[in-house]
Amino acid sequence: MANSVLVCLPSLWLVSNFLSLPSPALAISSCGGSCRTLNDCSGQLICINGKCNDDPDVGTHTCGGGSSPTTPSPPSSSSSTPAILTNNNFEKGGDGGGPSECDGKYHDNSERIVALSTRWYNNGSRCGKMIKITAPNGKTTSAKVVDECDKADGCRNNIVDGSDGVWDALGLDTDIGEVHVTWSMS
Repeated sequence: MANSVLVCLPSLWLVSNFLSLPSPALAISSCGGSCRTLNDCSGQLICINGKCNDDPDVGTHTCGGGSSPTTPSPPSSSSSTPAILTNNNFEKGGDGGGPSECDGKYHDNSERIVALSTRWYNNGSRCGKMIKITAPNGKTTSAKVVDECDKADGCRNNIVDGSDGVWDALGLDTDIGEVHVTWSMS
């Protein structure tokens, strides 16, 4: 009897410790945690070089400052990033080309959706996230990131390519073509 108890105790300890580990499929990393995809990082953090970190282009400041050679210090969380708002038709047959990179779908142009320049799109790390856009007239709107405005296809490095829904919400005329705006994560 004593021998069977001695054999069971280490096995019981091993099983209880294994069950207390977080499930890899549900693991969400905080600042500095390892990551492979957007869903591996919590909140407004993005995956940069395999580590969850503040977004240097948008100004999230969750991880508390400091800089590294590969990641510049983020601006304060209240700052916005200057950009040029252009107009894109995300519907099938529209000037957006194929379906959206994030979900492989076409979208109704009345939805408030955007494509971000390649560097801001950051290999899809912002897919499905909401951004806040502010126009020169003081109006703001939120929009969902659904696509990349690809540098390889001629998109400049500072573009927020918005649907008619975004332009309408900002009270802007799409015939203008380009408007200087600011944007931040919602």
